[in-house]
Amino acid sequence: MSGSRSGRRKNRRQAVDPVRATAWAAPAGWLKGATLLLAAVCLLGLFSTEIADTDFWWHLRTGQYMVQHHALPVPDPFAYTTTAAAAYQGEDAVRHFNLTHEWLSQVLMYAVYAAGGFPGIVLARATLLAGLCGLAGWLAARLSKNFYAGIAAGCATGTVMAAFAADRPGVVSFLGVAAFVSLLELRRGWWALAPLALLWANCHGGFPLGWVVLAAYGIENLLRWRGGTWPRDSRRFWLAAAGAVAASLVNPNGFRVVSTMLAYRRSPMQANLIEWQPPKLWGPPYGFDILLYVAALVLLVSWRRVRPAHWILFAAFAAASLAAFRNTPLVGFLAPVLIAAYFPFRVKVPGALAWVLPVLLAAGAAAGLAQGRLFQLRVAEWTVPAGAADYLVEHHVTGPMFNTYEQGGYLIWSAWPQERVFIDGRSLSETVYRDYNRILFNTGSYPDQVSGPREELLNRYGVRVVVMNTMDYVSGALYPLAMALANPIGTEWQLVYDDRQAVIFLRRPPPGIAVLSNKLGRMLRHLDRECAAYIENSPDSPLCARTLADYWLRNDQWDAARGMLRLYLAHAQRRDEWAERSLRKLDAGPPPSKDR
Repeated sequence: MSGSRSGRRKNRRQAVDPVRATAWAAPAGWLKGATLLLAAVCLLGLFSTEIADTDFWWHLRTGQYMVQHHALPVPDPFAYTTTAAAAYQGEDAVRHFNLTHEWLSQVLMYAVYAAGGFPGIVLARATLLAGLCGLAGWLAARLSKNFYAGIAAGCATGTVMAAFAADRPGVVSFLGVAAFVSLLELRRGWWALAPLALLWANCHGGFPLGWVVLAAYGIENLLRWRGGTWPRDSRRFWLAAAGAVAASLVNPNGFRVVSTMLAYRRSPMQANLIEWQPPKLWGPPYGFDILLYVAALVLLVSWRRVRPAHWILFAAFAAASLAAFRNTPLVGFLAPVLIAAYFPFRVKVPGALAWVLPVLLAAGAAAGLAQGRLFQLRVAEWTVPAGAADYLVEHHVTGPMFNTYEQGGYLIWSAWPQERVFIDGRSLSETVYRDYNRILFNTGSYPDQVSGPREELLNRYGVRVVVMNTMDYVSGALYPLAMALANPIGTEWQLVYDDRQAVIFLRRPPPGIAVLSNKLGRMLRHLDRECAAYIENSPDSPLCARTLADYWLRNDQWDAARGMLRLYLAHAQRRDEWAERSLRKLDAGPPPSKDR
């Protein structure tokens, strides 16, 4: 009797198990393929944003210069101030490094542009960044043996890399790290490390990161030594690593890249750049924060299983990322891989739920396309002084030019060789950068006057042309030089061009150049137009409106102040009591107090 009951229970299990197995069965191969394809489309679309990086233009012009002249751009052909004396020990080496360390990337960038125009540039950038996310996803899936962990890891990497969707050679270093880690984890194809290192070392100066990766796996290899016996693939690894290091030294700067990186830290100019600032860790969480914290927690919980190479890489990449925002993609790549590999719980995806992910991905891609946020195969015209550059070329304006830092790259692309720039994003001279700020802000004197240190420096450099935007959009600070040149008391400088991106002043304009009347009134109107144009296209950066509101309040321009306050508060990322209080007073009628 008991045997019969046992048999019936067994039969019931056999009858039920197939149903349960169907519900929890692994998704069909075609469904995984569709999910992978949709994820790739979403990532490509995410990274296909407008060309908006101001440094892109001098990279492109440099690539063109090398293709046409068959030589590195040394000495610098694009700025007339590069020969300024070194301000600190090692600056000459840093200058040579900045001119040469990305030469191959720049040549390839120009080749892509020559073949596919600006759409080709956008798609090439999107492919590289999506490839980086793909390597993170592939590694995560391989180490966790879970397809959906790989999809999640690739998308998680995408949340960090979205902030780096710029057309710069730096992406090569992050892709190089991913390629090195992938090959070393695969334990095959190590012969490719040397040619990859050679390519990397001539595309971007971040190639010593490859040495860090090799060192991490080398230490792990040493720790695998047991009783006088080396791991079976040890000899192959050390030969491949030595070949990669040797190949990477074949570049215009050789081993000097290490000392150059140390010299960077002594440069006040580099220290002021946003990309060299530490990332914010205690503000609203974003991709890097979350991945850093979760990866650290997962590694600590699963510490017994974590391989030495992974501990070393996480520690090194976290330290580099916490030191400078520009390094956060290192954690963006590695953290999702480690989370997937060492997550302490097994997560199964039911067969029915496997349909949800491709549906969500398809819906996201459709929404992005409908809103025009994906595959923006164009230049962000609002970021460049195209009209001002055209004016210089069409009117044959020559003579030493002063320009703002952020517009130097585009002026190199559009106005060279007719005009050479004063400064640009290549950061070639500490002395010039110091003088640039003194001209822009007239530090230690009256900021709204040409006299003082500003006049002395303009005369020393022989400046005849000023092409500039009038504010820093990140901090919202106004550039007093524009108002000083527009001061009606002075007649030496005249306003000859004005649009929403830039203004042009000429010193004693020659006959035939039309001078715009009422230069002060035009400049005051320009301030509002330029700020509004920027916020219209970049609503996350509204601080220029706050600065202008304060400026108008202090000058009793109530209507202008009210407009800027409303514009600012409509886009402010957090509550601003001063702005709210000032707007209430203006709306109530009586002038607000001038005490801030």
